[in-house]
Amino acid sequence: MTKTTNVKAYQQVSGLAGIGLHLLFIVFSLACILPLVLIVAISLSNEKLLTLKGYKFWPEEIDWSAYRYLFNDSETLFKAYGVTLTVTFVGTILAVLLIALYAYPLFRKDFPFKKAFNLYLLITMLFSGGLVPFYLFYINYLHLRDSLIALILPGLSNAFYIFITRTFFQQTVPEEMIESGKLDGASEWRIFFQLVLPISLPVLATIGLFTTLMYWNDWFNSLLFINDTDKFSLQYVMIQMIRQAEFFKNQLAGSGVALLVQETVPTESLRMAMVVVSIGPILFVYPFFQKYFTKGLTVGAIKG
Repeated sequence: MTKTTNVKAYQQVSGLAGIGLHLLFIVFSLACILPLVLIVAISLSNEKLLTLKGYKFWPEEIDWSAYRYLFNDSETLFKAYGVTLTVTFVGTILAVLLIALYAYPLFRKDFPFKKAFNLYLLITMLFSGGLVPFYLFYINYLHLRDSLIALILPGLSNAFYIFITRTFFQQTVPEEMIESGKLDGASEWRIFFQLVLPISLPVLATIGLFTTLMYWNDWFNSLLFINDTDKFSLQYVMIQMIRQAEFFKNQLAGSGVALLVQETVPTESLRMAMVVVSIGPILFVYPFFQKYFTKGLTVGAIKG
C-alpha cells in the first residue's frame, strides 16, 4: 500500500514538474517571438498614429508606407542584397576553414612552432594597429577599393575564435585517433578533413553562426572601402535610407508641409521595416546550424 502511494505521489510530482517546465518554455518562447511580432506590427503602422498612440502589437491602420519608401529604389536594394549574400556566404566558409586550419596545428603536441604562433595570436587579440593603418594598408598596398574582397578579408581571422577552436580540439579530438590515422597511412590533410572536422561540427557551426551574423550586419567596411553604389552592402544601403529620411524630415519640420512629410516619410516604421527585410535570411540560417549542432554531438566517437 505504501509503495503504491509513493508511486502515485511521484507521478503527481513528475506531472507538476512537467507542467512547470512546459510553462517555463512557453514564457521563454513568447519572450523571443513577441518582440518580432511587435517589430512587424510597427513596420505596418501609420507613422502619425505611432507618434500619437505609441507602439501596439496590432496596428490600428495597416499602412505600407515604410515598405513603399524602402523599395522605392528596389534595384539598389536588390543589388545590395546580392552583395551581402555573396560576401556572407563566401566569407563564412573561408573564415571557418582558415580558423580551423590555424587551430589544428596549435592543438598538436608535435608542432614545433606552437608557442610562437600562440604568442602571435595573443598579441593580435590584445593590441590593434588602429583604423588609419588598417585603411591605408587595404587601399594603398592591397588596392582593394571598390572590391568585394575588401568586405570579406577583414573578417577571415579572429584570434578569439581560433583559441576556442584549439581548445575544442584539445578536449574532443583524441590523440589515439590521430595516431590511428597515421598508422593507416593517412596524410595530415586527410586526417584533418576526414577525421578531425567531422567530430568538430559543434564548434565549427558555432563559429560559422557568429561569423555569418558579423558579415551580414557589417556596414562599416562598405563605408571605408566602397564608392561604387552597385557594391554597397545591404546594411549600409539601409543606413543611407534612414539618414536621408531623417534629414528630409528635419529640413521640412518647421515648414507648413511638416504634417504631410510626417505621413509620407516614415522614420520609426521605416526602421522596423528595415529590420523585417534584413532579418529574413538570418532566420533561415539558424535551422541549418541547429542541424549541425545536433549532428556534431553524436558523430565521431572512438569505438573500441
